[in-house]
This record gives sequence, structure tokens and C-alpha cells, in this order.
Amino acid sequence: MIEAWARTVGSSSDAVAPPSAALVALFKAGMDGSLWQATGFTLGSAALGLLIASLLGIVCGTLLGLSPRIARWSFLSVEVLRPVPSVALIPLSMLVFGFGLRMELAVIAFACFWPILVLTQAAAKQVEPQLLEVAQSLELSAFQRFWSIILPAMLPRLFVALRLGVAIALVVAVTVEIAANPHGMGYALVIAQQSLDPALMMAWLLWIGLIGFVINALAVKLQAWAALRMGVQPDAAKGAA
Repeated sequence: MIEAWARTVGSSSDAVAPPSAALVALFKAGMDGSLWQATGFTLGSAALGLLIASLLGIVCGTLLGLSPRIARWSFLSVEVLRPVPSVALIPLSMLVFGFGLRMELAVIAFACFWPILVLTQAAAKQVEPQLLEVAQSLELSAFQRFWSIILPAMLPRLFVALRLGVAIALVVAVTVEIAANPHGMGYALVIAQQSLDPALMMAWLLWIGLIGFVINALAVKLQAWAALRMGVQPDAAKGAA
């Protein structure tokens, strides 16, 4: 139906391309290597930014969730910085880091940090006090306490945070590349638009959507695998999601 509409009603528009033309353009981009180069840069940036945000967010969120005093001290800072749109940091990040990977990483990490922090804090608050008392009676170190008791208890909600972070990281990475960074899938999308090549532009939109779908499916599989390894019931992990 879309193919027929694009070849009839939309044939007079320079902004519309039939799906068949988009698939041909996607195949050509794959053959000349531009598809894989841009995809690798965007996914690499999103993964590194998410990794930075996850490490910081889980550590800080756990501290805030387990320590009401620290949560009170940092409440104002969190509530002031958390609503700041990540794209508003693009000019500042460009001034600090210039164009390239570091600028994109800074914006992605900032965008992913806050939801991971908030969800981790909520998960840490719901850890059973009896578990912490057991850890204290066993005289476990801070790392042992976190790895053996706190992390398994928080794992279902942590995966909700990480799955949310994955989606945010990809969206922000493409947005930064559209707005400021001359690399990756977002920049390729802009170049196709500026070149008045609607087939290639639609091909990139299709590819970005497909990448997002695959990443989410892999995150679900990873959640089930990690829950099994950590001894968490799969039903509990699914329920938290």
C-alpha cells in the first residue's frame, strides 16, 4: 500500500520515495561501506556513553538509596540538573571537547545518567533491611556486600534502567550527530536530506528503526540471561520491566 501510494500520489514530491527505492539505497550503502562505518560510530558512541552513565548512575544511585543523609544533601543538585535537556548541553560540550567522539559521549552520558540514577536509587531503597543486617553480621566488605546481596536484590529494576538507557543513548547519539557532530548515522541522514535523496534518507530512517528494535530485543535476552546467572527469578525480572 505504501509502495503504491509513493509511486502514484507521492510521485510528484521530491521528499517521498517508495519503500523499494529505500531498500535499494540501503543495499548500496551497505555495499560501499558507508552504512557500516556510520552505524559503527553511532553504536560505539551510544555504548560508551551508556557505559559511563551506568557506572556512575549505579554507584551514585546505590549510595543515595542506602543513605538517606546523602540523599538529602544531594536532593537539590539532582532536582536542578535532572530536568536539563541533554541537547541543551551540545553547545557547551562543543566548546569543551570540540567536534568528535568526546563531545558526543558527554551528551549521551549526561542524558542516560539521570534515569539510571533515579531508578537505581529507588531499587536500593527497596532492598530488605534484613539482607543488609545479614551482610553486616557476616562482616562482608563493601564490595562483597554490594555484589552478593545488594546487586541481586536490585537487579530486576536495574535492567529496567538499563533498557531505558539503551533507548535514550541511541536517540541522543543520532540527535547529536544530526545537530552538531559530522559522523555517524545522524549525520548520514542529514547529508541524504541535503543531497535531495529521499530514497537514501528513508533508507537511513528504516535502518535506525531496525537497529533500535534489534538492540531492545538483545537487551531483553541479556536481562533473562543475567537474571538466571544471578539467581533472580525470571518472572520477577519481567514483572519489574
